[in-house]
Amino acid sequence: MRQIPLGSTDTMITDYCLGTMTWGNQTPEADAHRQMDMALDVGITIVDTAEMYPVNPVTPETVGNTETILGNWNAANPGRRGDYVLATKITGKNAGFVRPGQDITAGTFTQALDASLKRLQTDVIDIYQLHWPNRGSYHFRQNWRYDPSHQDRAATRANMLEVLQAAQAAVDAGKIRHFALSNESAWGTAQWLQIAEAEGLPRVQSIQNEYSLLCRLYDTDLGELAVNERVTLLAYSPLAAGLLTGKYQDGAVPAGSRMAGNGNLGGRKSERVFPAVAAYLDLAARHGLDPVHMALAFTVQRPFPVSTIFGATTSEQLARILSGLDTALSSDLLEQIDEIHKLHPMPY
Repeated sequence: MRQIPLGSTDTMITDYCLGTMTWGNQTPEADAHRQMDMALDVGITIVDTAEMYPVNPVTPETVGNTETILGNWNAANPGRRGDYVLATKITGKNAGFVRPGQDITAGTFTQALDASLKRLQTDVIDIYQLHWPNRGSYHFRQNWRYDPSHQDRAATRANMLEVLQAAQAAVDAGKIRHFALSNESAWGTAQWLQIAEAEGLPRVQSIQNEYSLLCRLYDTDLGELAVNERVTLLAYSPLAAGLLTGKYQDGAVPAGSRMAGNGNLGGRKSERVFPAVAAYLDLAARHGLDPVHMALAFTVQRPFPVSTIFGATTSEQLARILSGLDTALSSDLLEQIDEIHKLHPMPY
């Protein structure tokens, strides 16, 4: 693992990040706490969660449970809160049962932040992220029929200013350290950055978007923006919801797996995805690599700043991931990955 700067700040994070979205649903609390110990013990210094977690499925009854589990670990390990950078998210109306029908505003920003701080049993959140833009997004397979024509630029920018002012108040109060986004576009991120610079408000330091061998929407405009504006990608779903492990090949649906719980893996399951996965599995085998390690290593060797979020349902799965975090891919192997990508672009 490497240490990289978070955005334009002096905060350093590892290029891998522990994800928590199954904690409190598929992953019981005792195992979640074991995962925290395991990750920090090998040197991971960033942990990501969200107020809407756990997932698979997300339900009104379980909202906040993951933060509560992490908060219980914080309470049981008071000397270790400073060992990691804590990232969480305000949901927005994409999960309407959290705050039904409500956009992210100054008021909901502050309300959600205070609730997260209480559940997490901490005084400060290091990275506070907007989980989903109010105006909508092309992420989660909505790119196929994405339509921004209904957007109101003036209203969007006015809301951005309002939220950034709330973020500044939270920074001044010592409740958050850094402001961040998730599931954003290049245009949206550029607007946040421009308004922050013009008004002297907190700038975007990271953007949490999907990125993997199978989902490379970030490679072009967002990648360029990230390099020039010093915005770090927190890459989620680097194993494509488990597809890149190979466990779903040939029609397999393991008991207790994500596919067993939600069927189409959030729209990732398609006729074209399995041949693409097969090509990457074959490439890993020819190079003597665990496909999990190859897929993760690919994400942190991109030409833009990345900290990749990995999650595990069980501590046994986590141990497999942790054993390969020092994997490095040769330039020859990266070229072969690009050739497969050309043959299997955007398979879902």
